[in-house]
Amino acid sequence: MQLRLLSLYPDQMNIYADRGNILFLQHRCEWRGIEFEVTRCGPGDRFDPTEHDLLYMGGGQDRDQKAVARDLVKTKQASMRASLESGAAILAVCGGYQLLGESYELEGEKIAGLGLVDLKTVREPGPRLIGPVAICVDLDGEERILAGFENHGGRTRLGGASPLGRVIHGHGNNGQDGFEGVRQHNLIGTYLHGPLLPKNAWLADHLIATGLEHHHGSRPVLEPLDDDLENAAHKAALTAARNG
Repeated sequence: MQLRLLSLYPDQMNIYADRGNILFLQHRCEWRGIEFEVTRCGPGDRFDPTEHDLLYMGGGQDRDQKAVARDLVKTKQASMRASLESGAAILAVCGGYQLLGESYELEGEKIAGLGLVDLKTVREPGPRLIGPVAICVDLDGEERILAGFENHGGRTRLGGASPLGRVIHGHGNNGQDGFEGVRQHNLIGTYLHGPLLPKNAWLADHLIATGLEHHHGSRPVLEPLDDDLENAAHKAALTAARNG
């Protein structure tokens, strides 16, 4: 089996060790004997939506988002929409998550987003939403807990889109409505940094299985791994969220 990952703006959108999510996916594939291929896609690059099973974009500072947003819409919007419609998985973290929506407004400027999901983000007055966070998520018909760390000045509000999960501890999308992230078909957007996947191995496996289904036409049952370290990391992140 083979999983083909497309890394969007790996040099510009990579804070809080977000690149660690790709390394974690790679290791979990290799430990199972699954071939793992990474393609970098930066400014000015276009891509064939049929050649990738999982698209990933990490977080960046405001200046980085401004720098990539126009290029993202110009050179990658159509292919990302086609990838999503074909059943490929998309994971976008923090700044990448904000750019999935209609727009990101900050400092009097409105940055156009991809428009893949119905959400808008506004940089409103007030403190940044920072700290450990835990949310309750229902994926594959089973409720699980995601734990991580959030640090964002933008407040994201969903229109008709569905949230990824319900906030148990922390702020979430905007610190008011109790929701965190977005989920639409095989697309997931979230503010959880840290990086996210090493603390939530089950989500990594969900993405791997979704990508393999896209590539091979059927959803595999993944071989269990020894996740003692990963479970300990999740427990530590969840404890930090509970303690505020």
